[in-house]
Amino acid sequence: MKIARISGRKRVERVLRHGKNWRGKHLSLKFQMGPPDHPNIDPNVEAIYIGVMTPAKLDKSAVRRNRMRRRCREAFRRHIKEGTFPTLQLIIRPSSSSLNCRFADLTADVSTFFSTLRV
Repeated sequence: MKIARISGRKRVERVLRHGKNWRGKHLSLKFQMGPPDHPNIDPNVEAIYIGVMTPAKLDKSAVRRNRMRRRCREAFRRHIKEGTFPTLQLIIRPSSSSLNCRFADLTADVSTFFSTLRV
């Protein structure tokens, strides 16, 4: 399974506007099934497109916000490499508690999300 990043204001806004909500302990997600609309993206390739939103309101330090982004992407990467999933677009919004929580708690949120997605 391939992991790619969502980039571009229009693609992110489309997921935020039309996507479904999921809320965990340390993460809230907006997700939409299918690949993003872009001429360079092959719709036949199975991939998960991930974008992480960490506004300055969460933490004033850019170093800490970047750490939140990296931890969230890594939690998804570890879970995705274990199985096959449908193509989907994810916008991850970590809460302020995600910086101080254990990494196992983040991965638990991710596995809970994917278990609800399969049902």
